[in-house]
Amino acid sequence: MSTTVDQAGRSLADPKTYLDEERLHAALSLLRRESPVHLVEAPDYNPFWAITRHADIMEIERDHALWINEPRPLLAAAEFDRLQEEQRAMGMALSTLIHMDDPHHRVVRAIGADWFRPKAMRALQPRIDELAHRYVDRLAELGGECDFVQQVAVHYPLYVILSLLGLPESDFPRMLKLTQELFGGQDEELQRGTTAEEQMAALFDFFNYFNAVTAARRAEPTDDLASAIANARVDGEYLSDVDVASYYVIIATAGHDTTSSTISGGLHALIEHPDQLTRLKENPDLLPLATDEMIRWVTPVKEFMRTATRDTQVGGVPIAKGESVLLSYPSANRDEDIFDDPFRFDIGRDPNRHLAFGFGVHYCLGAALARMEIRSLYTALLPRLESIELAGTPEWTATTFVGGLKHLPIRYTLT
Repeated sequence: MSTTVDQAGRSLADPKTYLDEERLHAALSLLRRESPVHLVEAPDYNPFWAITRHADIMEIERDHALWINEPRPLLAAAEFDRLQEEQRAMGMALSTLIHMDDPHHRVVRAIGADWFRPKAMRALQPRIDELAHRYVDRLAELGGECDFVQQVAVHYPLYVILSLLGLPESDFPRMLKLTQELFGGQDEELQRGTTAEEQMAALFDFFNYFNAVTAARRAEPTDDLASAIANARVDGEYLSDVDVASYYVIIATAGHDTTSSTISGGLHALIEHPDQLTRLKENPDLLPLATDEMIRWVTPVKEFMRTATRDTQVGGVPIAKGESVLLSYPSANRDEDIFDDPFRFDIGRDPNRHLAFGFGVHYCLGAALARMEIRSLYTALLPRLESIELAGTPEWTATTFVGGLKHLPIRYTLT
């Protein structure tokens, strides 16, 4: 039975769509072709417009005065939207950089920006290289067969970002579990519970943990990102408790989960395309291009949303003030109008105008760090990799927001 455009649109509100990449991209290709600005009315969700073409997403991302993040920065069920609105009214809602608009966004973003600038990244390079070699050694110790996601990929970028924050290594397993519960709230294996209240509990655990971090860093400032956030002042005042905790949450979660998804998805792509693996091993200078191709291929952030501040049009379709649009990044990154043969995994793709990091004022703060981590791991891995194959069936996370592979069983030989 063929899929209709309405069914394709509704599939974007179904976390299980992202378990099957073939199904996902078939739906997105249909929408790009027949209804690139499509009104979605899905059960349990407030209506939204699905935006699937690269050019339309770029147009929206460029105009952050017309298209704002609040009050609906990401796709969630109507019940969750309602709960967030109640918490916002009480001053208790999550308020990360992805929830904010200028001018507040610009001021708050600047607090952490210096930690991700090129100079800071150059200083961090030796430590990242050291960690990359440590985790390739760990791969060797596992004896030739492992679940690459759970035993290697989730730990390496987690260690990097939490070290940058200055958190104790003993807390890393707790941060990993909370991240998986927060981003895996729609996945039966990872979720804490099925109700909005149960899923919000993971967020409150984050808040409680980071409130204690804030108190400690204000009492005794240290030379780490956590201290910079805790002691930042705007107009002479500390950030609110919610803003501080939210800042920590976005750094501590998105700062590693998206990177581990790309590392895992990139390895899966190389296994599935052995000609590209051979090409990369023989031409290591292609690694910077290969890194961006992995990022495009995986696109770990599936969507963000924006709300119109006035009546407007996208792609000739009228959108009223107050209506929300969903920016489908996996769709933009397979757009036939932008990418030559977009469904080909090409480690030498150049140019590569992917939107996996977003665009404009909300461009990912940690993009340079993510690229550095991916390059470092593959720089350490590829010279030692003699053979690799799947040792089971890969499994993806059920999500409509952030995710990728959650299990990648592999069999391999390393020197």
